[in-house]
Amino acid sequence: MKKLLSLLCISALLWSCSEDQDDNAIASQYAAFSLKFTHNWDGNSVSNNDFNNLKYLNANGEQLSIEALRYLVSNVSLEHENGEIYHFDNYNLVDVTNANNLEFFVTDSIPIGHYNNVSFTFGFNDNDNIDGIYQDLNSASWNVPETLGGGYYYMQLEGKFITPSTDETIPEETGYQYHTIRAADTSGTSLILTDTSINVNLGPTTVSNNKVLTAEMNVAEWFKNPNLWDLNTLHSMLTSNYEAQLMMNENGQNVFRLD
Repeated sequence: MKKLLSLLCISALLWSCSEDQDDNAIASQYAAFSLKFTHNWDGNSVSNNDFNNLKYLNANGEQLSIEALRYLVSNVSLEHENGEIYHFDNYNLVDVTNANNLEFFVTDSIPIGHYNNVSFTFGFNDNDNIDGIYQDLNSASWNVPETLGGGYYYMQLEGKFITPSTDETIPEETGYQYHTIRAADTSGTSLILTDTSINVNLGPTTVSNNKVLTAEMNVAEWFKNPNLWDLNTLHSMLTSNYEAQLMMNENGQNVFRLD
């Protein structure tokens, strides 16, 4: 009887060890995945330590500062080399001003291997841009007024730039608010909304050992390509400017790249 009990105990132990080994083998085929966001101005690093200084020169020749930068990313997707798409319905408000949420935890379980493309949405697309439902964004005062269609901002980029002065020896500083939202045309009898969120494709990558992928934003791109931005004429009231929102969407197509 004792021998039988011993054999049963050994069998149970071996079965448990085998099960653990199988679990470990499966776990070793998966990794956590995160997106990290960094920022530069045509190759020169940008952080909140650089804010409030008139140290940047845009393509239109205007000297400017950055005083605030926040933007929303959502709908991260990864396309595996076998064609399978891994899509995640989470979002992240990147707050460069306060150095919050600069790294975005996407998932704790993604298959290790090569991926043809990593993508995300800059802002919310129309399916997700539903007014008032995201309590954390509401608390962050990220809401767009109902008169402009409601929903949420995509980006708030703010600072000052130097404008010509009546006294040529003393340049004047003027504030700018480069704010992007879903474009709202209020010129007619009814409101017309155009989805100006941006599908950002970072390209291929390999996921292994808890991957952290870095997406770089070149802030200077918002002011130059394909629309040369003149802050003297387009520096404020841009959320209600339908044509300006379309231009911002065009300029944002090449803002991000994979580091």
